[in-house]
Amino acid sequence: MSTKIRLRIGADTFTATLLDNPTSTAFVARLPLTLAMSELNSNEKYHDLQASLPTNAASPGSIQAGDLLLYGANTLVLFYQPLSTSYRYTRMGRVDNPAGLTAALGRDSATVTFEVQ
Repeated sequence: MSTKIRLRIGADTFTATLLDNPTSTAFVARLPLTLAMSELNSNEKYHDLQASLPTNAASPGSIQAGDLLLYGANTLVLFYQPLSTSYRYTRMGRVDNPAGLTAALGRDSATVTFEVQ
C-alpha cells in the first residue's frame, strides 16, 4: 500500500506517492519536515538528514524528474531533471505530476516541506 505525501515549495504544492518499503515508512514517521535542500548538478536538490534511514540501494540506471531517492543512508534527493547515472540509490517514491517542479525549486537552494497528505 503506497502513501501519499505533499511537498510545499514556496506557493507551489506537489503530491508524491511513496513506495511501500522500510525507507519510505521510516521517512513518513518523521513527517512533517521542513528541509533546506541544496542544489547539485542543475538536476537535483538534496538534504543530509540527521539520522539514517533503512537502505536497499540499487543502480537505477536512469532517473526521472520527480524521483525521490535516498543516497547512502541519510541523503534525501529530489530530482527535477532526468538523467542517466551509475550511482546507487534507495527508491522512495516520486512526485505524481512533476510539471512545474523545476521552476518551483529554482536554481539555488530551496526550502521544501514534506507532510503526509
